[in-house]
Amino acid sequence: MLSDFIKQLRKKDNLTQEFLASSLGISRPTYVQIEQGAKDITISEAKKLAGIFGISFEDFLQEKNTVPVVKIEKAGIEPKEKDRVIRISVPQKNLKKFKEVLLYILTKVGSKPNVGESVLNKLLYFIDFDYYEKYEEQLIGATYIRNHFGPTPCELVKITDEMKKKGEIEEVKSKFFKFDQKKYLPLRKPDLSLLTAQEIEHIDDVLCRLSDKTAAEIRNYSHGDVPWKVHKDGEKISYESVFYRDEKYSVRSYEDEL
Repeated sequence: MLSDFIKQLRKKDNLTQEFLASSLGISRPTYVQIEQGAKDITISEAKKLAGIFGISFEDFLQEKNTVPVVKIEKAGIEPKEKDRVIRISVPQKNLKKFKEVLLYILTKVGSKPNVGESVLNKLLYFIDFDYYEKYEEQLIGATYIRNHFGPTPCELVKITDEMKKKGEIEEVKSKFFKFDQKKYLPLRKPDLSLLTAQEIEHIDDVLCRLSDKTAAEIRNYSHGDVPWKVHKDGEKISYESVFYRDEKYSVRSYEDEL
């Protein structure tokens, strides 16, 4: 049943009934009726939920959760092709750098009550894309896709799972106001020898500007950025699109280069 499918997706994404009710513009009791199958969902409500869960409207109605599975492969290894799977070939040194940047971020701002997984996704995005706009070089070079909640680094889930197993980070469940939150806390210091002084200064700048934003604030902020706006849900976000930013988001002074 569609009602059971909606409930399954909500729990998978760790969302509250209050959040979805608010997103649909209805009361929580009314939303509960939808999950219980006691109230039919409208077309507009179904389209909104499909967008929130990051799947197509057609798949939502057919109760198909077709969010692509991400597989990270070491560079130089030719992966076997499988339907609906995104495979990312990443040099091993870049994966190592991703871990150290993640640990550095967590060391600096991970203890802030607002910095859960959702905020962390956006901080990584702005660190990567701001750096690319400034220097035309990649800092981490992660692969980001567009979803309803903003840009999301494909590699993060696999990397955090590996780091948890190695005892490098700890995952904790918490609450930020009334919302459930997943946080990561560092269990070791980052290896800063893999980062240049320029990269560390850049990361500090992004954290200073954005790390105090709530999940909703930084999500809405990311939705105004051109790289997110010009792509469709589920698409990989092109780094080159960063050069079409407007003044509000641009971190590079192009006038100085004329």
